[in-house]
Order: sequence, then C-alpha cells, then structure tokens
Amino acid sequence: MRAARLPAERSGVPVLLGTQLLFNVGFYAVVPFLALVLTEDFRLAGAAVGLVLGLRTFAQQGMFLAGGVLADRFGARSIILLGCAVRATGFFTLAASLWPAVPLLWLFVLGTVLTGLGGALFSPGLNTLVAASEADRARSGPRRRVTLFAWLSFTGEIGAVVGPLLGAVLLDWGFAMVAVSGAGFFAAIGMLLWRTLPTGEGRRVGRADDGGRRRGRPWPVLRDRRFVAYAALHSADLLAYNQLYLTLPLELRGAGAAPQTVGLLFAWVSILILVLQLPVARVCARIGAPAALRAGYATGATGFLGLAGAALLPLSDGERTAAVLAAASLVTLGHLIANPTALSIVPRFADGHASGSYFGLLATFGGLAVLVGNLVSGGLLGSPATGPAAAVLPWCFLALPLVLAAVLAPRVVVAATTGRRGNGTPSQ
Repeated sequence: MRAARLPAERSGVPVLLGTQLLFNVGFYAVVPFLALVLTEDFRLAGAAVGLVLGLRTFAQQGMFLAGGVLADRFGARSIILLGCAVRATGFFTLAASLWPAVPLLWLFVLGTVLTGLGGALFSPGLNTLVAASEADRARSGPRRRVTLFAWLSFTGEIGAVVGPLLGAVLLDWGFAMVAVSGAGFFAAIGMLLWRTLPTGEGRRVGRADDGGRRRGRPWPVLRDRRFVAYAALHSADLLAYNQLYLTLPLELRGAGAAPQTVGLLFAWVSILILVLQLPVARVCARIGAPAALRAGYATGATGFLGLAGAALLPLSDGERTAAVLAAASLVTLGHLIANPTALSIVPRFADGHASGSYFGLLATFGGLAVLVGNLVSGGLLGSPATGPAAAVLPWCFLALPLVLAAVLAPRVVVAATTGRRGNGTPSQ
C-alpha cells in the first residue's frame, strides 16, 4: 500500500525549490536581528535573550511532528499555505510590539513563537512534496544523480545569504520596517503558492492510501521502531551543525579572535555549502545512502575530535583559530553529506504510510537533541574546571553521537530496506 504521490511535472520542481529559496530569504531577513532588538529595545540580559530565542527554536523544531501530522491529515498544500499565514502573522506581531511608546515584550515573544510555528507547519509539507517529486524522478530516470533534497539545501543556502543582506538594508528604517516587510513577503509567498501548487492531488500527497485503516490513528510513525531509532541517530547531525552557532564561535572568542572572525566563519560556511553541496550530492548518489551516511557522520566527528586533540597541544591563538575553522569546515562537509541523504531516504521508511509525520519526527528529534545537547556542551565548555580532561570533554561529547550514528544508522537503513523487500515492497 503506497501513499498517493503528486507527479513531478504537476508539483513543479522549480516551484518547490523556489519556495525554499523565498522562505529562507524572508526568514533570514528578520530572525538574525531578533537578539539585537531584545538587547537594545527591551534591555534584556543575555540569559533572557537566550530563553526567548530558545522558545522560537522549540516552537519550530519541537512542533515539526505536529506539523507533519497535520500535513498528512489535511494535505501538504493546505498546511504550507497555513504556515505562510502564521509566519506572516508572527512577523507582523513582532513589528506591532515596537509601535507603542513602551515596547511590549509579551507581544514580541508571541511574535517569535508564531514565526517558529509557521516553520513547523510549512517545512514538513514542503519536504513531503519534494519527496513525492523525488520518487517520480527515480521512477522516470536514472537514480544516480543529485537528489532534490540536495538542490533544496543549495537553494535554501542562497536564501540564507541574501536574506541578512536584505534585512540589513531595511534596518536603516528600524526593525519594525524589517518585520513588516517580512510579513508582506510571506503573505506574497502564500498567494504565489496558492496559485501555483495544485489543489486536487496536492491534498492527497503524504496520506496513507490504505482504505482508511489508519483513520483515527494519527501517530503511526511513533510505532515504527526502526524509523524512531533512525531519527534519534540522525539527530546527532543537527546537534553537530548547530555548534556553528554555539561552541565554535565561543571557542573562537576564547582563542582571542576578533568578533569579525565569527562573521567570516559564517561566510566561509555559506561558501562551502554553495560550492560543494551539488558535487558532494553527486558522489553520495554514486556510493549509496548507507555509505554516504557513514561518511557524513564520520566527517563531522573528525572535526570535533580534531578540536579535542588541539586542546591537548600548546597552540598559539592563531593556531587555535585555524583549528576551529578546520573543525567548522569538517562539520559543514559532514552535514552536506549526511543531511540531504537522510531526508531523501525517509520515504523508504514511510512506504505505505503518510510521510509528513516521518519528516516531522526526524526534525523534532533534531530539535530535542539541540535543546539538550546545547545545554550540556555549553556547560562543559564554560566549566571552570581545568586540566586535559576538562579541555577535551566538550568535543568528545559532541563527537560521540556522530560516531554512534556512523556505526548504527547505515545498519538501520539497510535493515529497513531489506525488510520492505522481504515484504514484497520494493525500496525506493
């Protein structure tokens, strides 16, 4: 029994990739400036800023599973459009919080949560449509080529580069103008998708076509023990990649690097993604998903283990800075290898089921790993303890989940594929 799929020519691959580009332009034009507003307009301390931004992240990553279930229940198209409306409302709420003479913190917090919820709604739906188009590509042509999820990462990164530049230009008129522009941008995206995403078959994408036997059972993904294990293992990748925003910048500052070096770090990461994502994806398509996952997780682990080794050596500040940049490059490369591959094989697990909830659970596990892992890694890095053990412990803690994923995740994928074949269902 297979989930109904939207043909690639009907879903419009350029529309889906363009949607990811526009989503990221609108998102990164606004969200990078939230911390600045919280400190300058609301006079919040660093811990309070972290709490507010953490709520936004949890509202998005933590609610992905719910967004995926809704996409399965009501159709990917409807939930994508709802997500655009919610995020537009969130950005408008951010602007409205700054209009009174005394800015309203509770309204600003509400706006940040709504922006996260918008992403939790439309991202699983978009992944579901991309997976449907990818399945049609696999049936209509050679498999050993770049997956649509690699193209999704590539186009999304272009948006992540353009968005902050656009937001910085608008910031001359104040953050309220940035937020209102973001709201209008997402409203326009919603109108565009309302006109371009098909209405008939789009409602059936991601639903289980099993004669209604799953009706009233909205969480079948939680009973798929292999996929739960796979999602838990892959969460190591998002935790590792998130260190580009936490432990690696902190280590740079600890090495005496100037604040501008942190900006150069992010610019370098964007360059790596834009230059390497598609060539790396071609190699991954040739070697197969299990080998690609193993290589991706191992590459990221190597970056952190390199920092652990560097912590034991008497390096100068310049050498420590170089070690951090090398680690960031390896973590980024590992993410380029592992994440598009991991997304592209979700339909292997979801075969015969609604896939929105599968994509949602994968993201939710990643969000939980970041929430818990950042608390631990940040605490270890900021610990007053001294000595070799204290120096290497944060990096070993971050490397260990990736090592486990490199060993176990490919086995889970092979077992799931073999199980589908053994049941008479071909793998994708």
